[in-house]
Amino acid sequence: MPEGWVDYYLLSGDPAAPALHFGAPVDRGTLRSSVGDRQRQLAAAGLLPGGTVALRMPPSLDYVVTLLAAWRSGAQVSLLDHRLAPAEIERAVRRLAPQLLVETDHAAVPVIRPQPGGLPAATDHVLIQLSSGSTGPSKVIARTSDDLVRELGCYQALADFPATGERVVLLASMVHVLGLVGGLLHGLHAGIELVVPQRATPHGILAAVAARAAPTTLLGVPFHAELLARLADPPPVPNLVRMVVAGELVRPGVPDAFTTRFGVPLGTMYGMTERGVIATDLTGRLHPALEPVAGTEILVRDGELHLRQDASPYLGDSDPARWSQGLLHTRDAGTLEERTGRVTVLGRRDSQISIGGLKVDLTEVEQALADLPGISEAVVVFADGAIEAYAAAADGSTGEQLRERLAAEMAGYKLPRRIGLLTALPRTATGKVLRDPARLRAAAAGG
Repeated sequence: MPEGWVDYYLLSGDPAAPALHFGAPVDRGTLRSSVGDRQRQLAAAGLLPGGTVALRMPPSLDYVVTLLAAWRSGAQVSLLDHRLAPAEIERAVRRLAPQLLVETDHAAVPVIRPQPGGLPAATDHVLIQLSSGSTGPSKVIARTSDDLVRELGCYQALADFPATGERVVLLASMVHVLGLVGGLLHGLHAGIELVVPQRATPHGILAAVAARAAPTTLLGVPFHAELLARLADPPPVPNLVRMVVAGELVRPGVPDAFTTRFGVPLGTMYGMTERGVIATDLTGRLHPALEPVAGTEILVRDGELHLRQDASPYLGDSDPARWSQGLLHTRDAGTLEERTGRVTVLGRRDSQISIGGLKVDLTEVEQALADLPGISEAVVVFADGAIEAYAAAADGSTGEQLRERLAAEMAGYKLPRRIGLLTALPRTATGKVLRDPARLRAAAAGG
C-alpha cells in the first residue's frame, strides 16, 4: 500500500483547527494522536502492511480513527454498514475474507476481532465498498489511494463546494461514497469541520447547523431535502449557505420548496460508488443539467451514460455489461449537450421498459404517482412482465383508488398492475429507495 498519503492529505494542518464534531469538538491534533494510538492497537492484533481490515462501526470518532489508522498502517479496508443484520455481516466477511474485523460492542467500545482464514490484500486497492444494493445484490467495488486523491482534487476544484474554515453537517452515511469522500475525506483534506448531528430529526439537523456561526453546508440525499422542505415553520438558520444532495434524482418541485423554506440553493451531484463524484450543479441554476467535474469524460451510447476509466473498479472478473474496453457503463440514461458538455441524468436505464411494444418510462409513472394528493413518496418497478408500484399514502386511500386517480393522469398502458401501500418506503443504508421487487412485496405484505 502507498505510504504517507493519509498523513499528507488527511492529517496535516493546524493541530488546533477543528476537524470533527460527534457531540463534542475534536481538533486535528487530537485526531492525529488518536489515530496513532489506534494504529498501535491494530498492530498488536497482528495487522501488517498489506493486511486487510473490515469495519462495522456506527458513525463516530472511533470509526474515523480506526479507518485512518488502518490506512496509515498500509492496510486494505472494507467498509460494512453497521445497520446490516448479523447474517448479512457474516456473508460479507466470508466474501471479503478480512484478517481483522473491528466492531463496536454494546457499550460502543471498539473490539478488534482476528478472523480465522482472513487473507492479506491481493491488490493495491486501499478501499473496498459494497454498492447500495437498491436494485439487487451488492457489487464489490475497489479503489486505490491514487483514485481517492484524484476525487479529492475534483472536490477541491469545485467553486461552490465547502472550503477551508467552513462547516459541513453530514447526513449521508460515511460508509458510502458521498459521506465518505465528499464529507469525511474532503473535510479533512480541505480543513473543514465535519459535524454529525446527534439527532437526525429536522429540528436536530437544523440545531447542528445553527450551533456555530461559520458558513455551513448540509450534505445528504434527496430524502433529507424533502424532510426539511416539509417543515411548515422552520427556525432561522442564517449560517446555512447551501444544501447538496446526491444518490437519486431529485423529485420535481423539491428544489423550489427547499429554497422557499430556507432561502438557499439545493445543489445536486451525480456520482457512483465506482467513481465518486462525476458531475454537479451546486447552485441549482442548471437543474436538471450538471457540469462534469474536472478530468471526467462522459459519453452517451444508445442513450446510456458511459465514463472513460482505464481499469475496472470491480474486484475479481468484471461483468462486461458494467465495464469493458476502458468504459464504465453507468446503466443510467442521460443526454449530453454538445456545446457545453453538460449532462442530464434521466434515471436508471432499466427504468425504460416496453409494454406490448409501447415504451414506458417508469420514472415518469413514479413521479406522477408521487405527485398525487396525499402521497408522500412512491416507487415504481417492473417485475414478472408488469408494472408494480408502492406508495406511502397519508389520506387512507386504497391502492385501487390511487390507480383510478393515476388513470386520469396518464395512458392506460402505463398504469401499474397494482399499487401496494406502506407507511414508509423501505430504504437502503444510504437512504436510497429500495427497488428490489421481492423485498418491496415483502414489505407491503408486512414480511
